[in-house]
Amino acid sequence: MNPTYQFRHAITRKPAASITQGLRAIDIGTPDLERMQAAHDAYVATLRETGADVVTLPPLPAYPDSVFVEDTALCLPQGAILMRSGAASRAGEVDEMAPTLRNHYKEVRRIKGPGTIEGGDILVTAKEILVGLSDRTNQAGVDELADLLRDWGYKVRAITVPKGVLHFKTDCSLLDGETILSTPRLAPSGCFDGYNVIHTADGEEAGANAIRFNQFVIMAAGFPNTAKRLRDTGYEVREIDNTECAKLDGGMSCLSLRF
Repeated sequence: MNPTYQFRHAITRKPAASITQGLRAIDIGTPDLERMQAAHDAYVATLRETGADVVTLPPLPAYPDSVFVEDTALCLPQGAILMRSGAASRAGEVDEMAPTLRNHYKEVRRIKGPGTIEGGDILVTAKEILVGLSDRTNQAGVDELADLLRDWGYKVRAITVPKGVLHFKTDCSLLDGETILSTPRLAPSGCFDGYNVIHTADGEEAGANAIRFNQFVIMAAGFPNTAKRLRDTGYEVREIDNTECAKLDGGMSCLSLRF
């Protein structure tokens, strides 16, 4: 079993009505809660189709962005690491997630600060853990994560995220132990040297945020050329409506913790 993409469990959270107040870099419209919930239901159903146990937590009206559970923690075979959000309005989401993680893990560690780090900036591969330096994750956060992971045997490498990109995984995702899906603007930095890289098609950069979850690559619908590239390479692709989450800079990886 490869723990970077083969999972027995996932944690998700239903979107709250307050999602209309969620953070966004550019206002491209107000999310429609009913449509987002339908897409979220399809996402959860796809995870469950693989045989995984999926916990769906209740909505948190006090935290508009709380549907994006990935930012709260890093889940690894040895234990979980609670993050420290770079967005003040999201800080309380970590404490809300902590009891659920403690139900699944014997060991739960925590980023105490002063650095900040969010799960959307963390890509776990078979060789190392890549962490993007972004508006939400800083070097102090990366350094503390590296300290917490040292006795678990992980190598942590910091990556500079291109300007205007919210999270590292906005522009990339893991397809298998050696293969990365990446936007053309990210890969030329050399951050994926030594990996196989599949680029998103022209104009389909937003399709880069996908997840490999057991037998499926789950990606946002609406990026047909990128989906074809993946299918032509042999991946079984499932496409989920991401229209509403995209209004809040969210994607497929943001919606679950996987372990």
